[in-house]
Amino acid sequence: MYAIFLEIFAVTAPVFAMLLVGAVLKRLGQIDAAFINTATSLVFNVSMPVMLFPAILHADLKTALQPKLLGFFLLATLASFFLAWAWAIWRVPRADRGVYVQGAFRGNNGIIGLALATSLYGDYGLSLGGVLGGLVILSYNTLAALVLAVYSPQAKANVWSISKSIITNPLIIGVLAAIPFAYWQVRLPIWLSTSGEYLAQLTLPLALICIGASLSLAALRESGMLALSSSLMKVLWLPLLATLGAFYCGFRGPELGILFLFFTSPTAAASFVMAKAVGSNYQLAAAIIVLTTLLAAVSTNIGLIILQFGGWI
Repeated sequence: MYAIFLEIFAVTAPVFAMLLVGAVLKRLGQIDAAFINTATSLVFNVSMPVMLFPAILHADLKTALQPKLLGFFLLATLASFFLAWAWAIWRVPRADRGVYVQGAFRGNNGIIGLALATSLYGDYGLSLGGVLGGLVILSYNTLAALVLAVYSPQAKANVWSISKSIITNPLIIGVLAAIPFAYWQVRLPIWLSTSGEYLAQLTLPLALICIGASLSLAALRESGMLALSSSLMKVLWLPLLATLGAFYCGFRGPELGILFLFFTSPTAAASFVMAKAVGSNYQLAAAIIVLTTLLAAVSTNIGLIILQFGGWI
């Protein structure tokens, strides 16, 4: 058990250490809100799409494009979304339901989930995680826009607005643009591939530092039990149900491990941006990000230890 813990800790510690670095740098005044906004925009619009492009370009699509796994993840995402929404209708004040539901189902898979999958399974984790990330981007953004629109007067829930936000998403563009290159096995010039790798290498450390610097303990204290309820749903109850479902559907090895990592990822930092943009309770969104990031450091390790100890991943 101790050996398994050390192995899992070696996978997760660098990711959460970068979050801590971001928090410390912000505390020391080395980075500020302007830097965070600029760096986050750079990651979202440039470096992350560039990172996903070669991940899919070099992927063995016959291996990475797994309809059964992708289908299960989509169904599990929809089930998690509607379970969280049903619970929110019963237990959460109407004004906070959109933020609560978004925090409970929308994981930070593009950064933390993908980082852990790559660290644990190498190129295969990056390839499968990158393809799975395309589905994550489509489903999470659409569902989050829907639930926020229902409970936020400033949001627009019409088909055109939602479709436009999806079509113009840089991460979706990066994923879709790479698929034809991978399918026909088109290879880029070496100089262009090398330049892309340099840019892609900025993505995970810079994004993790920005997330760490964005964490606010003040927002955590103000939101209290509501943030804790959404956070426990995100890192404990929904991942537990989804992973058990994947297990009983026959997933084993890296596939089950990657599904678990994507299910248990803490709430995406983008949820704060979306909540603030539509006039929702962005303090609650920030508190959920703080709590899930802290709790995921524990739940991810425990989950991986159990799965590894059982010989299932």
